[in-house]
Amino acid sequence: MTATAVLTARALLLDMDGTLVNSDASVERVWRRWAERHGLDGDEVMKVVHGRQGYASMVLLLPNRPMEQNHADNARMLAEETADTEGVVEIPGARAFLASLEGLPHALVTSADVALSTARMAAAGLDLPAVRVTAESVGASKPDPEGFLKGAAELGVAPADCVVFEDSGAGIAAGRAAGMRVVGVGPRAGFHAPDAVVRDLTQVRVEAGPDGTIRLHVTERSGRAGA
Repeated sequence: MTATAVLTARALLLDMDGTLVNSDASVERVWRRWAERHGLDGDEVMKVVHGRQGYASMVLLLPNRPMEQNHADNARMLAEETADTEGVVEIPGARAFLASLEGLPHALVTSADVALSTARMAAAGLDLPAVRVTAESVGASKPDPEGFLKGAAELGVAPADCVVFEDSGAGIAAGRAAGMRVVGVGPRAGFHAPDAVVRDLTQVRVEAGPDGTIRLHVTERSGRAGA
């Protein structure tokens, strides 16, 4: 069952992993090795890690471990993920979607750092947006709204006038906490009550309004509409 929703915004804030780039194979390889090293169940670990910075996932998975160990582990994990781009591809429709945003206010807001986001976008054959909020830019990981609020501020747009594109529970929660509407992308998103849900970015059409607004024509996979 499908329905078409039309959302109006003045800026779009785009997550990367699971939203623009399918990096699931790399994430699985790196995090399952980490889980094995720490005697944790890999399936349970994978339920936690999407959307968050690595250290924030480790806090949930190893709550009694000193934070400095989490940050040290996180640095190693980022290096591993940056080096492992096998199977990293664009989410269907991502290239055309980004091309349709040329000249319109938009930003990348990702839990990856500069090196990882650059490597994954390049591996997927996608251009990086001019405005980027990466792990180095914030003091708190999603689901904290800091990254999205910073993206809105850098674009000079009020949070209520932004639409977020996200795939994970942590990212959708961050967008909502920032006071923004959220389009969920992919199979994980529908479990977290975004304003609209699409299978991939082929189901989104961007229209630039004469008054500087952006009209998003969203063909939802679930039939739920948000405005």
